[in-house]
Amino acid sequence: MPLKEVEVPNLGKAPTASDIILKFIRDSIADGSLDEGEPIRQDDVARMFNVSKIPVREALKRLEAEGLVAFQRNKGAVVTTLSEPEIAQVFETRAILEAAAVKLSVPHMTPETFAEAEAFCDGFAKETDVAQWSALNWQFHSRLYLDAQRPFLVGTIRSVNDRLERYLRIQLSLSHGQGTADREHRQILAACRAGDADKAGKLVYDHIMGACASLLHHLPASKA
Repeated sequence: MPLKEVEVPNLGKAPTASDIILKFIRDSIADGSLDEGEPIRQDDVARMFNVSKIPVREALKRLEAEGLVAFQRNKGAVVTTLSEPEIAQVFETRAILEAAAVKLSVPHMTPETFAEAEAFCDGFAKETDVAQWSALNWQFHSRLYLDAQRPFLVGTIRSVNDRLERYLRIQLSLSHGQGTADREHRQILAACRAGDADKAGKLVYDHIMGACASLLHHLPASKA
């Protein structure tokens, strides 16, 4: 007797154990639960999720490719540490890529683009949870790049942002940078509405490099 067709979940789209573990470790690095240089013991993670070490190892290898984890002799996987010059270099890379992305996107933006980006701006301005600031900040920025139709470029920008997320949270919280970021976001959005791609690109670049300067100013205090 054939099985009766019913509505079932698409297991092909369900996250794997490796996906779930990767997100947990990435979030733990971003929110500071896992500090720079701290070892990530595969046995402990496997026990926590009641899985073998195979999906844990897969997740750690993916995090290594993202630059969030490094494998060291006699220590195994540890959270990577960025020096101040390295942080500045990653911010500069982000600024260059995002300025290019918004310039490509502006000619193709629609009223829907502006409405969605403005909604993310409003949410960011009202939010009090630092973790949500980070999410809304990414949603705002990535929405401005979507119309460029350059998924590889946006994916690369996402990877760079993941490397900086823990530092962005430090910058926003210690510098009280939410108001500055909101004001600059709205200036970027206004340039996009006006169709001025060059101005939007410059504003994005200055916005990101300004956040970098603010972070480096506050970073010693955050590590004290």
